Amino acid sequence: MNCSCCISPKRRRLLGTMAALAGVASSVAAAVTTNPAAGTVRVTVKGRSIDIHAHYYPESYCELVGSEGERFGGKFTCDASSFSFLTPAGGLGPLPLKFINIDERLADMDASGVDIQALSLSVPMAYWADRAFNAKLPKTWNAAASAVHLQYPDRFVVLATLPMLNPHDAIDELERASELPGVQGVYMGTNINNRDLDDPLFEPVFARIEQRGLPVFLHPQQTVGGARLSDFYLSNLLGNPFDTAIAGSHLILGGVLDRHPQLDITLPHAGGALPILMGRIDAGWAVRPETRRLAQKPSSYLRRFHYDTVSHSGPVLDFLIQNVGIDRLVLGSDYCFDMGYEQPVTFLDRLALPPKQANLIRGGNAAKLLKI
Repeated sequence: MNCSCCISPKRRRLLGTMAALAGVASSVAAAVTTNPAAGTVRVTVKGRSIDIHAHYYPESYCELVGSEGERFGGKFTCDASSFSFLTPAGGLGPLPLKFINIDERLADMDASGVDIQALSLSVPMAYWADRAFNAKLPKTWNAAASAVHLQYPDRFVVLATLPMLNPHDAIDELERASELPGVQGVYMGTNINNRDLDDPLFEPVFARIEQRGLPVFLHPQQTVGGARLSDFYLSNLLGNPFDTAIAGSHLILGGVLDRHPQLDITLPHAGGALPILMGRIDAGWAVRPETRRLAQKPSSYLRRFHYDTVSHSGPVLDFLIQNVGIDRLVLGSDYCFDMGYEQPVTFLDRLALPPKQANLIRGGNAAKLLKI
């Protein structure tokens, strides 16, 4: 189906069509190109843009880290323009207050053409402290994010975070958070306190997530590389995409995707290094006994993942479209870190995709994934 149409060359038909555009619903945007001499109008209708990679730090969560979390090494500081926090799993800051302030976030969304954000936590995640406090951190974040959805139900949905250090607590919070307004998925680290995702500890959690029919969005944390990546911000520039590739490989080679055929996982940063290295992984599967638990070659699992658009590279997204499929890409911004996109929709528009394909990535695929 083509998203544009040609109108009769008669001038009165042109004017009538232009008048009808005034009735286009506010939920869609219409880009109009006219050629009066030829008597034609071309209309491209854009659906909702859904940013699946947008981080949020509620004030209640940050204050919990700095108050009750202090006995575990947590710290939160805030001034008129920024905030910082520290945990045993790492720290961040100073960060702009628009990570916390919803009004500033909405203004940024409007300026960038983003209609809906799927809110998620970011590093350092809630995988530290003792069992009781580890369970309290996600509960606090999930409640605060759900409250934002209730305040702006047309602008925000929630990717709930879980206390993954204990599978029973993780499942308890999954059951509770799944019933909160706006929760449409689960957010999880590419590793859990340096345990990879095929660890048997997490098997019951993935089983229940699959039963719940919720998608999972991964995000790097405690990335590989250590001191060798300490210079030049390589811990992010290289560590993040490598850790995503490691997580995806464990999910494939460790049999998680085989055991849970309905589990749908989104890889951040366009899949990191995983898609481009899949030929090498396939080659290893063909010759190495360590990888032969799979009945199919690893590359056949690439379509089990969704991939956000935070690649900083048009050719990388072209590679994914050609080798994985347009229906597996979803819009992302990494809001509002400096390594993200200030204009995620504009970046996508620069790819000059056909309107139908652009609309799928802009929001159609994410709407189906998140059931919104």
